[in-house]
Amino acid sequence: MNEDKLTERLHKKDEKALEEIILRFTPLVSTIIYNVSKGSMAKEDIEEITSDVFITLWNHAKDVRPGKLKGYLCCIAKTRAINRLATVKTGTVVNIEDYDPEDDFSIADATESKEIGKELHEVVNQIGEPDREILIRYYFYYQKTSKIAEILQMNLETVKSKLKRSRDKIKTILTERGFQL
Repeated sequence: MNEDKLTERLHKKDEKALEEIILRFTPLVSTIIYNVSKGSMAKEDIEEITSDVFITLWNHAKDVRPGKLKGYLCCIAKTRAINRLATVKTGTVVNIEDYDPEDDFSIADATESKEIGKELHEVVNQIGEPDREILIRYYFYYQKTSKIAEILQMNLETVKSKLKRSRDKIKTILTERGFQL
């Protein structure tokens, strides 16, 4: 079943849809958590966070837009893993409900950040393959260059040089568009 149909069923609180989503996306969610933690979390912690991701999905099912299920799950997984790491490092619990963006940056900064994010997304989509896939695997899925080289069957140094050239290209394009980086 495609993601849009699953999302539609999830909106209707169909528990079978959630079960199917869990079966389909648990490996991806667990991998993201593992990669964000750089392998420092115990298997039990990864399983707990993975479960929390799906509980969050269920509780906020109405927020998931069609075609965005996978991205939604990835973002939740990344955020939950980062929060767990912050808890472990500081010993304090990070509660997203307590977050006030005004504490960290002004509305102008947030607007500029969104604008850069949109431009960055557009620029990354213009980059050809395999460079685009390398960027996404490295920055979004937190995969190590050695793992990317293995998956894409490329030389490690080739992956590293493609990653550097892509970063330089993105920086040049964004600078040309008037962003100060």
